[in-house]
Amino acid sequence: MRILLVEDDERITKALAEAFMDHHYVVDVVHDGQMGWEFVESAAYDVIILDVMLPRLNGIQFCQQLRQRGNTTPVLMLTAKDTSADKVLGLDVGADDYVIKPFDLQELLARVRALLRRGNSALPPVLEWENLRLDPNSCEVTYCEKILSLTPKEYGLLELFLRNPGRVLSREMILDHLWSFEDIPGDDTVKTHIKRLRQKLKIVGASSTLIETVYGLGYRLKTQRD
Repeated sequence: MRILLVEDDERITKALAEAFMDHHYVVDVVHDGQMGWEFVESAAYDVIILDVMLPRLNGIQFCQQLRQRGNTTPVLMLTAKDTSADKVLGLDVGADDYVIKPFDLQELLARVRALLRRGNSALPPVLEWENLRLDPNSCEVTYCEKILSLTPKEYGLLELFLRNPGRVLSREMILDHLWSFEDIPGDDTVKTHIKRLRQKLKIVGASSTLIETVYGLGYRLKTQRD
């Protein structure tokens, strides 16, 4: 899952970015509304977390502009203003939820999870491919009921495959989904993570070809019947 965090308070962005990465989200962080808008125009996000008081383009204008363009990405607004009028204004321009600063981090994470569920209601709560099973709620991955111990990037990579069953994913697509704009590495990084993920799957009894290389195109999950 990819989150855009548009907030000009560096303490808040640092705390939220760390918390989201710990929960296997990819996070792009920007500190003004205009830059946030440029990010929205160049990438797809599952949730946008948006401060109301932003330089260059404030949160109300941002959200209003987003909805006028037909973008339905869930928006959670952050504000230091605790008045009913401000909440009504934010919700009227299309925000899906509203959190007052200072906020409880665990509550905010729960609200984000609720927005993600709402925005992805067509996706199954548990992702499965033959004997492979990934539970997004507990972040537990098993193969034939044996638990895999994965790094956040390995988990994200496997989740990406499971959300695109049988589809060939290019290296560029994998990089775009699993790394933020600020730290996109080279193509060799994808090869390294694929190799390590295959090794861990093999340890629990999966075929070494479960993740298949489609030469010149990318990678995909392979069934035993293929």
